[in-house]
Amino acid sequence: MNSKAIYPGTFDPVTFGHIDLIKRAHAIFPQLIVAVAHNPQKKPLFSVQERLAMIKQVTKGMSGVRVVDFKGLMVHFARTQKIHVIVRGLRMISDFEYEFQMALTNRKLAQDVETIFLMPHESYSYVSSKLLKEAAFLGADLSKFLPKFVEQTLKKRIGRIVSR
Repeated sequence: MNSKAIYPGTFDPVTFGHIDLIKRAHAIFPQLIVAVAHNPQKKPLFSVQERLAMIKQVTKGMSGVRVVDFKGLMVHFARTQKIHVIVRGLRMISDFEYEFQMALTNRKLAQDVETIFLMPHESYSYVSSKLLKEAAFLGADLSKFLPKFVEQTLKKRIGRIVSR
């Protein structure tokens, strides 16, 4: 049995849904790498360093969880780490088509790397970082979706953007 896996994402910002998936994956894989993608195509609100710091804060005390960043293809990164399992989250059925397509593409690129899907707790199944950023720009209370320090960091960043 594999004892190591990678949970990749943009995590812009990290949500309770992400944290739930980290905990679920870690319960299955004692050694879990949370891999923060550079992915400038998504135009993240936070730098890679800021996203790494947020995830390190929420995973503090989780023995066996390591937080790193990566550039390029996930399967190439997985191979450099000698890991053969990628964990991906499926929130809603709308995620399935994209995730399925990506998993099959990764399989063609690296047959030795397998993708498994985990579902978050149903209370987080509709939560996305993109949606929460939009809600934050409109002044929403995000305390049910984000750790307090992440919500405060997001609101500060949005305040700076709005005041420009």
